[in-house]
This record gives sequence, C-alpha cells and structure tokens, in this order.
Amino acid sequence: MAVTLEAWYMDSSEEDQRKPHRLYPNRPVSLDDLRKLGVFHWKLNADIYETDPELEQIRKDQGYSYMDIISIHKDTLPNYEEKLKMFFEEHLHLDDEIRYILDGHAYFDVRDKEDRWIRIAMSKGDLITLPAGIYHRFTLDENNYTKAMRLFVGEPVWKAYNRPADDFDIRQKYTASLQGS
Repeated sequence: MAVTLEAWYMDSSEEDQRKPHRLYPNRPVSLDDLRKLGVFHWKLNADIYETDPELEQIRKDQGYSYMDIISIHKDTLPNYEEKLKMFFEEHLHLDDEIRYILDGHAYFDVRDKEDRWIRIAMSKGDLITLPAGIYHRFTLDENNYTKAMRLFVGEPVWKAYNRPADDFDIRQKYTASLQGS
C-alpha cells in the first residue's frame, strides 16, 4: 500500500479554505520534514479498521485507549457551519491530536518553524498525529465530507486554545523540541 501523503506550503489567498491553496510553483513538504515538526503518518487499510491488526498495534504501542468516529458533513454534524469555522481557527491542544480518515478527504494545516502554513492532504487510510503544542487548523476539501476516527490516550479532552497561546508550557516544550531539528 502506498505510503504517500501529500503536503505543501500554502499561498496566502483568502479564497475558500477548502481549495488546495498551493503556491505556484508548488513547494512540496516531505514526510521527513513533517516528522521534524513532530507530525507522524501511517497509511492503513480503512476498509478493515474494525479488525485491522496494524491499527491495533499502533493503538497498543501509543496507548490510544479511547476511540470515537465523527462524520463531518452538513447532513450528519449538528451546527456544521459553526463547527467548520471553529475547526479552522488556528489553535493548539495540550494533548496530541490523532486522526484516522476512514472515508472522504480533509486538510490539516500546521505551522513550520518559520511560522509558515503547510497544508497536509488527508484521504481514506491516512492516520496522522499532531504533537501537543503545535499550531494547526482543520478543514474539509471541496467534497465537503470526511469520516474520521479520533483517538486519545485516556479520556478525550476536546479543549482547543486559539492563538495566541504561547505562554502554555506545552507550547514552550514544543518550540524547544524544534531547536536543532
């Protein structure tokens, strides 16, 4: 199974957030560059997520004891438009964010060390972890649908801290972890 995850530096256009927002020429970002930011990726078989031994192993290795599934579509998510706006606000969490796309498409945008936006295109089978303390945001693409598994270590904490949140210990730990990478 291909392990490709596409990521690129974003343009600064205010156009619809669901568009790709690539620079011209495109400036791709490698999986290695994402790893240096603490962002990790696995490509899994989403058709067998309920019984997938690879997913089970990742959950065991990482301690992801909690799991739920969210469908993000105007017909399935209450307050859909408000939620999309909220997800797209730049924020951080005090815990890692772990998402596994079971169907559809979505984008995670993360900040690099120079505070530039990198867009990560997620599709069926992509499992991603964003480290606690990284500034990021989430949106659908123009298909307006994704179904995602949300994973947590222990009880889920849904609290997001919108930028600026630089005074949080977790943000300072995160930025310190980037030194020298």
